[in-house]
Amino acid sequence: MNNINERVKALRQVAVRFSGDSGDGMQLAGNIFTNVSAGMGNSVSTFPDYPAEIRAPQGSLGGVSGFQVSIGAGVHTPGDECDVLVAMNPAALKTNIKFLRKGGVVITDTDSFTPDGLKKAKYATDDAIKELGITAQVVEVPVTSMTKAALADAGMDLKSMLKCRNIFVLGLLCWLFDRPLESAQKMLRAKFAKKPAVYEANVKVLQAGYDYGHNIHASVSTYRVETDDIVPGVYTDVKGNEATAYGLIMASEKSGCPLFLGSYPITPATDILHELAKRKDLGVKACQMEDEIAGVCSAIGASYAGALAVTSTSGPGLALKSEGIGLAVMAELPLVVIDVQRGGPSTGLPTKTEQTDLMQALYGRNGESPVAVVAALSPTDCFNMAFEASRIAVEHMTPVILLTDAFIGNGSSAWRIPEADEYPEIKPLRVPEGLRESWQPYMREPETMARYWAIPGTPGLMHRLGGLEKDADTGALSNDPANHEKMVLTRLEKVERIARDIPAQEVLLDNPEADTLLVGWGGTYGHLYTAAEELNAQGIKVALSQFRYIRPLPANTGEILSRFKRVIVAELNTGMFADYLQAKFPDVKIERINKIQGQPFLVSELVDGVKHLI
Repeated sequence: MNNINERVKALRQVAVRFSGDSGDGMQLAGNIFTNVSAGMGNSVSTFPDYPAEIRAPQGSLGGVSGFQVSIGAGVHTPGDECDVLVAMNPAALKTNIKFLRKGGVVITDTDSFTPDGLKKAKYATDDAIKELGITAQVVEVPVTSMTKAALADAGMDLKSMLKCRNIFVLGLLCWLFDRPLESAQKMLRAKFAKKPAVYEANVKVLQAGYDYGHNIHASVSTYRVETDDIVPGVYTDVKGNEATAYGLIMASEKSGCPLFLGSYPITPATDILHELAKRKDLGVKACQMEDEIAGVCSAIGASYAGALAVTSTSGPGLALKSEGIGLAVMAELPLVVIDVQRGGPSTGLPTKTEQTDLMQALYGRNGESPVAVVAALSPTDCFNMAFEASRIAVEHMTPVILLTDAFIGNGSSAWRIPEADEYPEIKPLRVPEGLRESWQPYMREPETMARYWAIPGTPGLMHRLGGLEKDADTGALSNDPANHEKMVLTRLEKVERIARDIPAQEVLLDNPEADTLLVGWGGTYGHLYTAAEELNAQGIKVALSQFRYIRPLPANTGEILSRFKRVIVAELNTGMFADYLQAKFPDVKIERINKIQGQPFLVSELVDGVKHLI
């Protein structure tokens, strides 16, 4: 028997994948493990992988739910492969064993590997490990039996006991990775605050899982995970949708505009509505409307009244909101539209991720209807870009579409909760006192060309807005051809001038020897950054530029693209951003790496794709 110290693996990063039925609580166990790790100073990245079915038959291949998290130092992705795979039943093992790294560890609930369970998962034999050809360390744990034993005197029915199986596994993993149980207990206390008996039961099971791991320590490697050098502050893990909600709240505070959300539930954006609905204490008004059209129209009304107005949705809802967005363009009102992208078209893949709404965001409205378009890079960056989308909207008097996606919206990262003074004041473009005597509805600020925001009820600022074209001087209805062209070009120029008010585009991992630029936008950042690091480590010199500002593009975009011999754009669609850049910069030769499978990139796919092209 090996000494325990000889079986401790010190790793810079470790990935764990939880898998089981949709009702097995894999997302909860994964989220608690992630939060505990973030609190210890690890950087984290998660990938919740939900089944599209509402509830597939228990134990079936189609009903497997997964949650992968990578923890450690310098983490940018959830990892292509996992070091530890938790499989709560035969179906979970069969569908997820492909994600296990060579030399990894498999933890199974042996109580679920019954003849009936194997049959449901379509095994041909009664030995799942042998049939799948698994050569990894396999830790066969009677999770169900141990959970029932831990709760034998709890007075719970069998169904309630079985709901705690995920927490037994969480306790085992806390032992395996030396995570403090106190942090996990704190999260369980918050989760079950109104159900003290359920909390006590889960704490018992958590301890039982930890103790079980301690008792079998000689049979499996344990892990010591490195931490990042971190800036002092309060840390937690945060999902992208939560961070988006918090960023909007910060923007409301910094602008002095009350926050209004008019929204309709849609996967995977609904959590933004849920989070903001909790914040009445901060003056947030979150309204669940009867449909997507009502959602955007209620937000337009709130914007007219002087609120920081937001509507949230996914791709199908963005299509339904298009006429309303056009109205906000014509009325020149600030509006933030959040699109958490998912696989399409139509209903498509509601729980899966893609970047296929880009062209819809840029051009998906009738007439010449320009809006600003920005994108978030990561779950934590959702906070920054929600704030920035709000700032652009109210300072430039325009609708702004913020693109996130299911991967970063549902995924989480370690986040240092920011201080209010780290973010600038937002200055709504109100009608100046000195202009009130001569003010007209389409009087504009000379530098930005944005019209001034007149709040109803303000003495002397009575006015009317709407969807019909207005005279550029008086604001009266106008069908004059020359006036229409002038207004179209003015609205376009107003959006283009936002380029003067956004940061210059950065080149990451820049190296004078690099002649290849890897380009991405939005939520592919972590995978592209890691791929670029790996390519440079292999002697293939590449730089990376990841775009957050899409319309308008940063002013130095052309200069950056022209510096490199080869530009490779990687995105989760058929090449929308590549087409956009090619149209803007026809002299730049752009090559492409594309994936449209409802899944994020694997780092290995990007590395191989770049090698193939060069």
